[in-house]
Amino acid sequence: MDAALTRSQLVRWRTAVFAIFLASGLSIATWAARVPAIKDLLGVNRSDLGLMLLVGGIASIVGLSLSSVVLARWGARRAMLVSMLVFAVGVAVIGIGADVARSWGVVTLGLAMWGFGNGALDVMMNVEGAAIEKQTGRTILPLFHAFFSFGTVIGAGLGVVAISLGLSPLIHLSVIAVVIVVVAFASIANVPAREATMDSETPQEKAGWRDRLHLALSAWKEPRTYALGVIMLGMAFAEGGANDWLALGVVDGHGAAEALGAAALAVFSVSMTVVRVFGGPLVDRFGRVATLRVLAITATVGLLLFILAPNIPLVFVGAALWGMGVSLGFPLGMSAAADDPAKAAARVSAAATIGYVAFLAGPPVLGFVSEHIGLLNTLYILVVLIVASGLASPAARPAAGSTVGAGRADRADRH
Repeated sequence: MDAALTRSQLVRWRTAVFAIFLASGLSIATWAARVPAIKDLLGVNRSDLGLMLLVGGIASIVGLSLSSVVLARWGARRAMLVSMLVFAVGVAVIGIGADVARSWGVVTLGLAMWGFGNGALDVMMNVEGAAIEKQTGRTILPLFHAFFSFGTVIGAGLGVVAISLGLSPLIHLSVIAVVIVVVAFASIANVPAREATMDSETPQEKAGWRDRLHLALSAWKEPRTYALGVIMLGMAFAEGGANDWLALGVVDGHGAAEALGAAALAVFSVSMTVVRVFGGPLVDRFGRVATLRVLAITATVGLLLFILAPNIPLVFVGAALWGMGVSLGFPLGMSAAADDPAKAAARVSAAATIGYVAFLAGPPVLGFVSEHIGLLNTLYILVVLIVASGLASPAARPAAGSTVGAGRADRADRH
């Protein structure tokens, strides 16, 4: 039975998980900012670089898929610490491979470590965030995901500073790796052991990990897991597609300057982050299902406007609506998957795996299709997937016994 937490303990727990989300985003933007330098140091072409990045993506999916097993065996606190240490070392290994060894194999090893650790951590930190939601009775996962976005912004900014100062990838990535290690130990020290996160405090509880493992794998047998996966798949596909192809769509599709393509991507990212910061209270007011439906409509309108806009200002409006629309699909899908604390880790792992496969595999698929029908026409695929996500939104309705994400009207009806 979980012990009651004081307000101070709860605040420290919430702050620690904010820091963990931020560190994950920081790690991604840090190595991404140095990709051009790493490419030049290794002397590889874009095709070779793409294969190296693919290894990191595959490792992320493996980490996601195995996270529920790791959680069942060791609990969230220990597993999060190990995962953060693994991807921190991976970031440093990327720098060593590029600057010292000048070896694509060493860099690929670093990407694999980074991908595996980050993929595993993603499920665990969302399970922690969902446990905090249950403790507070408020929707807070969107704000956690906003901190992930803050981490990417900070990482990109520090990348600009490092490049301006002439720091080598080795020094830059190693410094960030040390920062992540410090954040890992400081954060985990303030994360309490809770049954909902599979943390075991007694040997007797640890002995039952095989039962927890069976529970972890059972999520794949539940139809709701796949319905939530559709919600997350559509939104993740649309988010990943924007990250890789939105700027190019502005330049090649609408004939704008390269700087305007980058600016449109920034508009998309800022819009998405702002809604994640303020999305929790909206969900608590109107409920998960209604919010997801409205956002699916917003994303659909934004995408259609982006594709069909006759001028650049309307393209920017479309990019903003696109970012707003896809902002909460992933965090609310995670929150819904974690409605039952006893099955939270298993369901979050399963639903996240579906979503991340779309996030990672989606952009290459769009690139392949665009070679045949053009990039703007290819974006209609995203419109279809977002519509499917909106139609699947009833699956996110809070499970029996959960009030987080129910909305005021539904909550009143339950009482």
